[in-house]
Amino acid sequence: MTQDFLKRAGWFLVFVLAQAMVLGRIHLFGVATPLLYVYFVTQQPRNYPKWASLLWGFMMGLLVDIFSNTPGMASASLTLIAAIQPYYLELFVPRDAAENLRPSLAALGPVKYSYYVIPLVLFHCLMFFTLEHFSFFNILHWALCVVGSAVLTLVLIFTFETVKLR
Repeated sequence: MTQDFLKRAGWFLVFVLAQAMVLGRIHLFGVATPLLYVYFVTQQPRNYPKWASLLWGFMMGLLVDIFSNTPGMASASLTLIAAIQPYYLELFVPRDAAENLRPSLAALGPVKYSYYVIPLVLFHCLMFFTLEHFSFFNILHWALCVVGSAVLTLVLIFTFETVKLR
């Protein structure tokens, strides 16, 4: 239990610092920003307590908000993803799978993992940029931000998963 908590806390710090120091400063073509910290929430194991997942998601979102000067946007959208993730994961995990199954490219396979992670990242980007723009007057810029950031984030997530396999 303690080892798992320390490992999770270490990854928590890595993702927060990476987002705050490096990834938050990248804005490709003025619209695409990688939001890799959502990967932390998508990796919660199957039997992980829902309250703990919500707490981790909110705390990570709060720290990203503090460092990125995005008041409440990351914490709200990441807490929503943390609330959805355990129920959404059950759609892709067989009933006889291990209780501590951690969703990954190796555990679920490429197709199921894609069906699992792509909607979560898209939904996170949709919520994040809807809160950021807070209007639909410039809907083309909003859509470009959502799609561009989701694609960039997914490329980073699949790259990270592929490197983790080796």
